[in-house]
Amino acid sequence: MKIGAFIKVARHPLRWMKRKYFTLGSNHRCYICGMSFYRFRQYRDGWKSVPPFILEVQCIGSDVANFACPFCNSTDRERHLFMFFDQLELWNKCQNARVLHFAPEPHLSARIDVQHPKTYIKADLYPALPEIQCVDVTNTHFDDDSFDVIICNHVLEHVPDDMKALLELYRILKPGGFVIIQTPYSNLLQNTFCDPAINTDKLRCRLYGQEDHVRLYGRELFLLIRRAGFQLQIKTHNAVLPGIDASIYGVNSLEDLILVAKESSSAR
Repeated sequence: MKIGAFIKVARHPLRWMKRKYFTLGSNHRCYICGMSFYRFRQYRDGWKSVPPFILEVQCIGSDVANFACPFCNSTDRERHLFMFFDQLELWNKCQNARVLHFAPEPHLSARIDVQHPKTYIKADLYPALPEIQCVDVTNTHFDDDSFDVIICNHVLEHVPDDMKALLELYRILKPGGFVIIQTPYSNLLQNTFCDPAINTDKLRCRLYGQEDHVRLYGRELFLLIRRAGFQLQIKTHNAVLPGIDASIYGVNSLEDLILVAKESSSAR
């Protein structure tokens, strides 16, 4: 062991032991960095931390038991998008294109950058880095038909006026362009579950699944997407990624890609 590494271990022995615990073995593999290891890091306490109601309605979202890679720190939903982008050749759609990326994930952002898009805007309501612009998804400053590709991965569940957000995404998307709209939802619920009385962190966590979520979508989600004007194209995990063992790569095989498109001008 090099002296620098030895000093780090001596200063943080518990952190070093925890990392060793996660990384020894080869039960799992990260799709992004390619490393093999014993287990992914959980989100909070894994399934133990998921409220009973969320389990009861079988909410489809993150794999909380296989959340983060212990090497590159990629999350399950970021790894899943990488898989879909590879198989559907969506990286090519970013080349020489105008791309808008809400709440940009670091690994996904880096991969989009190397596609040399014409414009690549990283956006967030509360930017954490200088290169991220402050943009409200319900009221952007962009012109009509501005972007070829928009990524909105696990954002809508945080937005108070989700229909306004969908209409805004439709407005700024170019005809022929597409948006990726991933969000947790339950196939057992017909209607979206949202009540103004659910206004504390404890209640939102218990009934929506997380403190900063403002609703739990039901199948109505897909009706709202169509109502905003989009053409809905669901890409199922099993159809697109039949060779991917979700249990090894730490992704949720029940979470399909919600790909929506804006009809091209020639097709109108």
